[in-house]
Amino acid sequence: MKGDRTIYLLFFFGLFVTSVLILYPAYYAIELSFFKADSFISKPTWVGLSNYITVLTDQEFWAALGRGIIFAGGAILFQITFGIAFAMLLDSAIPWKPLVRGITVLPYLLPTVIVALIFQWMLDDNIGVITVGLKALGFESISKWPNSPIASMMIVILISVWVWTPFVTVCCLAGLQSIPNELYDAAKVDGATPWQSFWQITIPQLRGVLTIIILLRAIWMFNKFDIIWLMTGGGPMHGTEHLPILAYRKAFEIYDVGNGATISTISFFILFVAILVYFWKFPIEDRY
Repeated sequence: MKGDRTIYLLFFFGLFVTSVLILYPAYYAIELSFFKADSFISKPTWVGLSNYITVLTDQEFWAALGRGIIFAGGAILFQITFGIAFAMLLDSAIPWKPLVRGITVLPYLLPTVIVALIFQWMLDDNIGVITVGLKALGFESISKWPNSPIASMMIVILISVWVWTPFVTVCCLAGLQSIPNELYDAAKVDGATPWQSFWQITIPQLRGVLTIIILLRAIWMFNKFDIIWLMTGGGPMHGTEHLPILAYRKAFEIYDVGNGATISTISFFILFVAILVYFWKFPIEDRY
């Protein structure tokens, strides 16, 4: 009985924390999207669907949505590709395997602020090791990259790949270790090449793991705020400004809290619909 009380206590404590930190703020944001408010302390004015009409007819919103899709899509593509490659390398017979596996996880353990500072120093126009190295190779225009929207988007994508690929690697490594060796032995007997074994055994066996990873990475990357804000602030020329940063700028810089909440609400429903479509295309029974 005492153990049951502990379980119920922890359950209701977790439910309380979730309600306070997640459910109520989400409800409050949705509620604010139907009001016009100049700040979080001013009295809001009911405007109905006016905020939604304003946001959905604003080209700035659609441009930010497109940049968010580019950022999330590019980051996920490279994270999955490198994650599988590193997982297969760590699953092979390499020297100092436990040490190498530990080092691989280090980028994922670093705080985002530290990561942003490291890359800002590395990309510094005067002392950055990346800048100096590229200049030595003849890329004299490297100092102009931070002022280029395309280059800035590439930089934040590459940083996200460096930070969060270890998560994909660890998940894929766990999946690889669950694949029976007999499948590869049978493939060798049948004369399959390593490339054929990869596509016909490894990828199908990792399908369940990859389905979950892609879903989680899509949600996290689409909502990723900190690394882009710390590196570029959404610039230059709004080149890396996606929906989370646009909502933040509307609410906390322009003080249009209603529109900021509206953008956040629309972003939530976009993800919700995308998840439903994802589960429709990849049903639960197909992932196991």
